[in-house]
Amino acid sequence: MKLHANALLGPKGREVMVLRVLEQGWSVTEAAEAAGVSGRTCSKWLARYRVEGELGLVDRSSTPRRVPHRTPEDRVELIASLRRLRMTGAEIAFCLGMALSTVSAVLTRIGLGKLSRLEPPEPPNRYERRHPGELLHVDVKKLGRIERGAGHRVTGNRGPGQRARGAGWEYVHVCVDDCTRLAYVEVLAGEKAITTVGFLRRAIAFYNRHGISVERVMSDNGPAYRSLLHAIACKTLGVRHLRTRPYRPRTNGKAERFIRTMLAGWAYGAIYASSTERTAALDGWLWTYNHRRPHGALSHKSPITRLTELNNLPGSYN
Repeated sequence: MKLHANALLGPKGREVMVLRVLEQGWSVTEAAEAAGVSGRTCSKWLARYRVEGELGLVDRSSTPRRVPHRTPEDRVELIASLRRLRMTGAEIAFCLGMALSTVSAVLTRIGLGKLSRLEPPEPPNRYERRHPGELLHVDVKKLGRIERGAGHRVTGNRGPGQRARGAGWEYVHVCVDDCTRLAYVEVLAGEKAITTVGFLRRAIAFYNRHGISVERVMSDNGPAYRSLLHAIACKTLGVRHLRTRPYRPRTNGKAERFIRTMLAGWAYGAIYASSTERTAALDGWLWTYNHRRPHGALSHKSPITRLTELNNLPGSYN
């Protein structure tokens, strides 16, 4: 049960109040005054307790027992049937001579407000490459610059004039190895093709230093990744570039999930006075992620531990 923020009494307080009247001989006025409520409120809970006992002290649903003008069930079933034929709300309203707002309300109530609800849920398609470097996932996350101390996530203040005018954005470029989850991250000033290509070169060099030969890179369909410059860079670096299906971010799910972890642990995991301070904290967090933090998908091992184990296997790729 969720009480109103300004409620004076919960079920236990109501019980104390009514028992003062029934067992301790208090008057209704005295019990109400002690509880900080009106005599009418005290009388209400007292009457409910006498009839229902402790169950009468629990809040009741505010949903009306009867709605005289509610759409009949046979009409609701007809609306659902037409919806399953993939008709829009406007088409259903036109066919049945009903108001569009009524049809929309019915569709929302029965869980068919979106056409996507008509399709069965897609089963998860989990996969993992066998060798490090077979596939790298890359992505970019925008973060607002910090220029005037802690923002609304810390202060809770979203009032007028609280946003720093012209603060702009920083772009966090991330790269995650599909097999080991070994990650490489940089905070850069943009996300244009030349910036993206520079990040890719440094990321591949990072993995090469760890003995990983990169074969493929997967990204979304952003303009930088579709550019000619990026295509030439991939060919020069000897990697094959794969792009996700449009409007399917789950295809690049390992990068998306890493970004969620990074935001919680680094970007929003501490209070920073400036963007410079936040960027300086990234290296420490990333080292912990790669070397210390247990990863659920890796049997609670760190990415570096997983990489070391694969390197020591007989017949490994190295």
